[in-house]
Amino acid sequence: MGSSFGTLFRISTFGESHGGGVGVIVDGCPPRLPLDLEAIQAELDRRKPGQSRITTPRKEDDRVEILSGLLDGVTLGTPIAMMVRNKDQRPGDYKEMAVAFRPSHADATYQAKYGIQARSGGGRASARETIGRVAAGAIAKQLLAHCHGTEVLAWVKRIHTIEAAIDPATVTLEAVESNIVRCPDGESAARMIERIEAIGRDGDSCGGVIECVVRQAPLGLGMPVFDKLEADLAKAVMSLPATKGFEIGSGFGGTLLRGSEHNDAFLPSDDGRLHTATNNSGGIQGGISNGEEIVLRVAFKPTATIRKEQQTIDASGAATTLAAKGRHDPCVLPRAVPMVEAMVALVLADHLLRQQGQCSLW
Repeated sequence: MGSSFGTLFRISTFGESHGGGVGVIVDGCPPRLPLDLEAIQAELDRRKPGQSRITTPRKEDDRVEILSGLLDGVTLGTPIAMMVRNKDQRPGDYKEMAVAFRPSHADATYQAKYGIQARSGGGRASARETIGRVAAGAIAKQLLAHCHGTEVLAWVKRIHTIEAAIDPATVTLEAVESNIVRCPDGESAARMIERIEAIGRDGDSCGGVIECVVRQAPLGLGMPVFDKLEADLAKAVMSLPATKGFEIGSGFGGTLLRGSEHNDAFLPSDDGRLHTATNNSGGIQGGISNGEEIVLRVAFKPTATIRKEQQTIDASGAATTLAAKGRHDPCVLPRAVPMVEAMVALVLADHLLRQQGQCSLW
């Protein structure tokens, strides 16, 4: 199933949306790292359903259970197992979807590949699988902050056609969390919330873009050629449900510039670090972090499961229609913000250990 991710800081997630629970095993976390368990829970609270009027009404506490790997709140260096039990399960909401494939969802491809699937809520294709990622990402965040003071912060930049202008250098967590759509620009956030509610009332859904910044990123992360840092970041965030695009730095907009406009001029410094006049590279050059802020963006498609009646086929290939029932987000982006942060932190933590292993002997 491809349920493991990472090289040295490695995670394996497990569980289905309407099974007994979901969780993760984190292998490779260094020993003697003090962990703030409340911070792990806080990240899961940012991701959980039912947190506002623009998210799915499914009610889950998403209380994390730490099963192994800690002693008195300090990591042992052994695998850390974390689990969240599913409480508000309603498999009956998915009876129609058990025989009709949801357009643009994973139902049809899972069935074609495996010949069987956990259809209630999408099984492993459900965003509920990301609970394990967010819990593991919370540990990665603490490791990065402990070692380098690194901060990973994401926010909603665009919902449907409404785009906010956000300065990655100044945005704060408090501003991101100041409203239910997690857009740090209040005026844009109000319009975004109104748009999501209007589309939801119509039984439809919408997508958008999440932007993320990494501050005080360690210098030298990334392996040239196949394991470039931006390549691993792209794989990480594109493995999240509903993702359809990735940009870093100037992204596709950089193709409109000349080299003389796009190049980031190096500046003299007294601290021994690299500094650039601009940051069109997004903090990564030659696949290696240069110490400047890493800035990336992720595109999320509209939620596939909608209440509008759509044309589809059943498992036998016969034509039918489907108007999905159950509890679904009209827009996944507000809850996807901590998911993006988690995947970025996991990549950076893994590359930090790889950098230490290869280059710290002299």
